[in-house]
Amino acid sequence: MTTPRLGHADLGLGVGLRSPHYDYILEHWPAVDWFEVISENYMDSQGRPRYILDQIAERYPLVMHGVSLSIGSSDPLDREYLNGLKALAKDIKPAWISDHICWTGIAARNTHDLLPVPFTEQTLRHVVERVRIVQDVLERPFVLENPSSYVQFQGSTMNEWEFVTRLAEDADCGLLLDVNNVYVSSFNHDMDPETFIRSLPHERIVQFHLAGHSNYRTHIIDTHDNHVIDPVWDLYRIAHELTGGVSTMLEWDANIPAFPVVHNEVLKAKQFVGDHLLRAETGDAPGDLDVQQGAQSVPHPLHFVSADVE
Repeated sequence: MTTPRLGHADLGLGVGLRSPHYDYILEHWPAVDWFEVISENYMDSQGRPRYILDQIAERYPLVMHGVSLSIGSSDPLDREYLNGLKALAKDIKPAWISDHICWTGIAARNTHDLLPVPFTEQTLRHVVERVRIVQDVLERPFVLENPSSYVQFQGSTMNEWEFVTRLAEDADCGLLLDVNNVYVSSFNHDMDPETFIRSLPHERIVQFHLAGHSNYRTHIIDTHDNHVIDPVWDLYRIAHELTGGVSTMLEWDANIPAFPVVHNEVLKAKQFVGDHLLRAETGDAPGDLDVQQGAQSVPHPLHFVSADVE
């Protein structure tokens, strides 16, 4: 019997592909290491968005990021949705596919929100089983993100980082560490964000998210509408040191400024980590990747290697 083992490499500093920036990207082909795309924006589109995505996929490494998988729901997994993900991935060849540790609805109703799951043994078994199914269907590297949260379940029997750790290990999947979400949830629930980050399985983390948020003093909302604040950059530095450096991406989804502003924001990451852990200034890709501007295809930096187990 064999089981997959996880490996990864660093794509560098990327940004989220957003429609207000389409024209700028097509005109300037900016020196961005990679783009993350929202899967649902392109799965059922054969119009201009998909045409633009296909052009970008010819020049840049891509990652697919979803918001509708609902891995924690009690509803059956949506096979039509999974097949749509798989078809899009076949066309644009993303380095990996990601979604969130959450549920988005029940009884076939989508709330269009990333709702928290209770951190219990029963939930853990349920989600692990569903992740394994998703990986079997997609046949591509699969990664899960810690969402921001604003309420907790009284019935939880473990903290979030224990749940996330056991999920990643039991399901043998990767993790997308959203550093801003750690800060937001820790503030809202009176947790120590540094303990959260230090307690995760760092070898499982293949990507970081950075973003801005809105602080209302009594609580923080993950709005993705501003610059990254210094405490989040400090947490990013810690996470970068613990992982040795993984692909870093900036989210900016409201009050979206011009593309150079967004790109410059993620480039600030160079101020918070050692240069020896980042992409060389020559533009050569780090680690075991051979990615260049204009490349036609990109090897998967997150790959499965079979290993015998009893």
